[in-house]
Amino acid sequence: MSQPRWTQPRTIAIVNQKGGVGKTTTTINLGAALAESGRRVLIVDLDPQGNASTGLAIEDRSKTTYDLLLDATPLAEVVQTTAIDNLSIAPATTDLSSADMEMMSNESRSFLLRNALTEGGVANDYDVVLIDCPPSLSLLTVNAMVAAHSILVPLQSEFFALEGLSQLLLTVRQIRSAANPGLRIEGVVLTMFDGRNNLAQQVEADARETLGELVFTTIVPRNVRVSEAPSFGQPVLTYDSGSKGSQSYRALAAELTGDIMEAPV
Repeated sequence: MSQPRWTQPRTIAIVNQKGGVGKTTTTINLGAALAESGRRVLIVDLDPQGNASTGLAIEDRSKTTYDLLLDATPLAEVVQTTAIDNLSIAPATTDLSSADMEMMSNESRSFLLRNALTEGGVANDYDVVLIDCPPSLSLLTVNAMVAAHSILVPLQSEFFALEGLSQLLLTVRQIRSAANPGLRIEGVVLTMFDGRNNLAQQVEADARETLGELVFTTIVPRNVRVSEAPSFGQPVLTYDSGSKGSQSYRALAAELTGDIMEAPV
């Protein structure tokens, strides 16, 4: 993949309307890899399931992204530090599941997150903001894309993987024309890849043929350590730093930013 036009601070929405594609896993571990490289990273948990918050062991959720969007609570009051240096999070709870309905009556409903991130300049304290979106093209996801510089799409290496991408790309075009003309596609990353599986190899070939340079060179393998890490409230990079999953997310972070990775010791 050609080097992205990387600038900081940068806001990236992690988007796929299909569930179970590694979206939250990518958000947490890409965030941890960027933080490990010395960048100040904020994760905005915009998924009512709150899995990014759980995966980073956030217990106090008295102030969440629901308050940020619906009650105009300042970002500084919502953000919490994590056990990972340089990595903070605005957590979520199931309260967010009613946000779509509650935002509908607001004339600025598509701009609430953008306004929340820019008000007070707190988001400028971070080099990278990663928004973990719900598995749908909901108003929450629209808010994320309106607030973002770009989107990153995790794509599971399984049958029907490419289905739904056309609707997502159409939504991106609509957001560009209506609210965020600078929105670009950062790239598509293949996740849960099993190189021993002919189907996974075919999905990769189809994705690269269809999407070309939009597909990252880095592939995230199916790795048990990646699956285990969230139950311990950790990114895989701290749970098992030497695992193949950790190496792949470091490589993805380096490819995203244009950093030169040192060879593994």
